[in-house]
Amino acid sequence: MFATPVSLERRRELAEGLTTFLSKYKHLSDSYVVEFFTEELWLKLPVRWQQVLGELSPPQIADLLLDPTCQDRRYPSVWPLSLLAFRATAHALAFPRVSRQQQSVEVDKVNPLEFSENRCQSSMLGHIFRKHVKPKKQHEIRKLGTLVKQLCDQTSCDSVVDVGSGQGHLTRFLSFGLGLSVTAIEADHKLVAMANKFDEELLWTLEKEKQRQDGSSCLSAVSPRHVAGWVNPKASWECFIQQLEESECVHEARLPPSASGKKRRWDSAAEGDAHVHTTGPDCLSVKDCDIHGTAPQHQSSPPLVSDCGSEAGKGLSAGSCIPSAKRDFVLTGLHACGDLSATLLRHFVTCPHVQGITSVACCYMKITTKEHPSPPGVVASHIPPTPALRTDTCPSEFGYPLSSWVRGLPGHQLSYKAREGACHAVEDYMERLREESGLLRTHCYRATLETIIRAAKPELRRAGIQTIKKAYLLPFTEYARLGLPRVGLPATLPLQPDQVEAMLEQQNRVVVFFSLALLLAPVVETLVLLDRLIYLQENEGIGARARKQPSSGTPFLLRPRGSLLSTINIIILSNIYNCGLRGAY
Repeated sequence: MFATPVSLERRRELAEGLTTFLSKYKHLSDSYVVEFFTEELWLKLPVRWQQVLGELSPPQIADLLLDPTCQDRRYPSVWPLSLLAFRATAHALAFPRVSRQQQSVEVDKVNPLEFSENRCQSSMLGHIFRKHVKPKKQHEIRKLGTLVKQLCDQTSCDSVVDVGSGQGHLTRFLSFGLGLSVTAIEADHKLVAMANKFDEELLWTLEKEKQRQDGSSCLSAVSPRHVAGWVNPKASWECFIQQLEESECVHEARLPPSASGKKRRWDSAAEGDAHVHTTGPDCLSVKDCDIHGTAPQHQSSPPLVSDCGSEAGKGLSAGSCIPSAKRDFVLTGLHACGDLSATLLRHFVTCPHVQGITSVACCYMKITTKEHPSPPGVVASHIPPTPALRTDTCPSEFGYPLSSWVRGLPGHQLSYKAREGACHAVEDYMERLREESGLLRTHCYRATLETIIRAAKPELRRAGIQTIKKAYLLPFTEYARLGLPRVGLPATLPLQPDQVEAMLEQQNRVVVFFSLALLLAPVVETLVLLDRLIYLQENEGIGARARKQPSSGTPFLLRPRGSLLSTINIIILSNIYNCGLRGAY
């Protein structure tokens, strides 16, 4: 499951190759397919590329261009060496998106083994952890949760901080399912309230199972602690630790004393939308309880850091703030968005209490860079930072690049469009190509509409139209009628049928161009992740001195088996010890 450890020097060499390659093909990675006609993108390809690619069918595009594992490539014509080199280099430079086990066996990419019986329910995850959780998320929390537990075992650390915890799906699996002491932090008060509500639902289910089992229980001592707070990417690790203590929190959910209290329980959860409240330690937790059908005894999880005499601690109910010394913990975050992943890696490097980290990133386009310090879509949290948190002494750093090595490479800059493309799943698009799905016409529709919009309003470029439901099933005239009002143009704007028809006939070219840009998506993602790996190795001495422990020296990339269900399926993993987790799976 783990990639073979690679030296710092080898990673630096790979980073040089990536920046050189991506610099050469910026005209592809930085192009917007909606401008296919307005910017004449097809004509920017080499003439010979146009000739051989223009005649490909969608399944051939998937097999001959995008799929690195295709063994039976049958070319309808001779490809130029430049195109063959482009494809081979893109595949060679990108981190593999499958594990070594998957490379040696045939894998069902659409329905992994755990969903073979029911495509909506993972057979490897207990039913109490599947409620409210979509199949993709079920798969992810099981994979990442198991990894976090192994990392905790390796570092002799049973405390976890789940950052960007959302509705608490991973948090519940880590605490109730795997017996870890979890503090979950989430910026959105409503999501925190929902997490508390779902905790209560789970506890209610466990109580009913306990009654059916004549009161038998399995022993587990932890249940999650929810904290409402925005993690400031410019704050120091001391501020982060302080925030975990002083932010408003939702402690363990209360278990109603009887069935008659069920309505009161839901009312309490609903009130949490307006006010994040604190509850007492009267709760249940479970370790493998769902599998064995038993429920555990009650016990709460203390905060990582406690100062009950602080101003932030005042007003908390009895039992909500349990005195304890600062404890070591493992950091995790499932799909930590934008700069949040980079922030967690910085805390791992500098904070002496962080013993390990698993980083699953997403939304690369929301990463801040020197060229784009405020990328579109990054919205300041509605929750103000805790007043006590000082950030004036902390350096203002960008989310990319993190490492000094990549920062010094010519051509290392990644545009917003290149980073947005890195979030796309090549596997999903290959499936559409092989099925010759009607969804393939969507890009051509939007590119055609772009020419109409520009003709009417030249100042409008790539105006946001948002998704038009089932656009691929509509005739273009209806698509235009729905889309034009969204940019302030009349739905009755006259169209030129001959011009529209000529553009729609080029759908295959639009698909080919998008596929060429998509081929670079894993390469861009590789550079972002490689930069983070190099950063960890560059700073291993800082973390080692802070912890007074030997450093592992080599952070790992993890590719969970069966993880093709997830769009982003590469995990950065590191810990402070020499033992590592190689070969654990």
